Amino acid sequence: MAKLDEKIGFIGGGNMAFAIGSGLVNRGIVKAGQVMASGPHLYNLERWKTLGANITDDNAELLEKSDIIFICVKPHILEPCCLQLKTTYAPTPRDKDKLFVSVLVGVKLPALEKHFDFIKGLKMIRTMPNTPMQVGEGCSIYSPGSYVTQQDLEKVHLMLNALGLAQQVPENMIDSITAVQGCGPAFVFTIIEALADGGVKQGVPRQMALQFASQAVLGAAKTVLVTGKHPAVLRDEVCSPGGSTICGVHELEKGQLRATLINAVEAAAKKSIELGNKYS
Repeated sequence: MAKLDEKIGFIGGGNMAFAIGSGLVNRGIVKAGQVMASGPHLYNLERWKTLGANITDDNAELLEKSDIIFICVKPHILEPCCLQLKTTYAPTPRDKDKLFVSVLVGVKLPALEKHFDFIKGLKMIRTMPNTPMQVGEGCSIYSPGSYVTQQDLEKVHLMLNALGLAQQVPENMIDSITAVQGCGPAFVFTIIEALADGGVKQGVPRQMALQFASQAVLGAAKTVLVTGKHPAVLRDEVCSPGGSTICGVHELEKGQLRATLINAVEAAAKKSIELGNKYS
């Protein structure tokens, strides 16, 4: 596994940032000492300290000391964050070598470049990872902005791909894909919980039902990826004529599970676009 010598900073130390940072450390891409996270309240960054990373409540300090900076604040925090940096950060000739990676939902590259206009020759990559990165099974997409080089893209791909699957896509596809891979884990967690509840209703102990439901989802997903078969084909292979599975599938159809999931993806995509329009 290739390693990076750069110092990695995270402006915003929340769940997504920690999923990426801890994943990079646990996979050996960087050492904990190469990582720094910032946030307004140091007590919220304790898990970063436990990881062995550096912490600060000064975004300007993080920007100064980092080579690759992940922007992990909420979209509505972006503008005040950048306004603060404009007054506290002293630009240096090294800024043209720094690489910025945004994980802000919906916020497009032109808006990101506008907010960081105090960095000359800004190299910004817009990305959307997901939280399963923390266990090495993430799914990330990314698009480059102005001044980004092929070498920069290779570094970002190395980091994201080490934590699961990573792929460069056109920026105009990011909001739609985000609704599948970024929001998708939350939808699947709900499905796992529901499957486990069904097991409990049938008398299965709670922890056992949760374990079996989780493994069933993991196994089903891996079967799709490894065999390359369409999910409908794999489903039909499980549904024996007159068997229990087809009876369960019938109930899913009556409950409009597929339509509900399609609607969930559509709603998430619309919200991502709405956020982008609001904060661009």
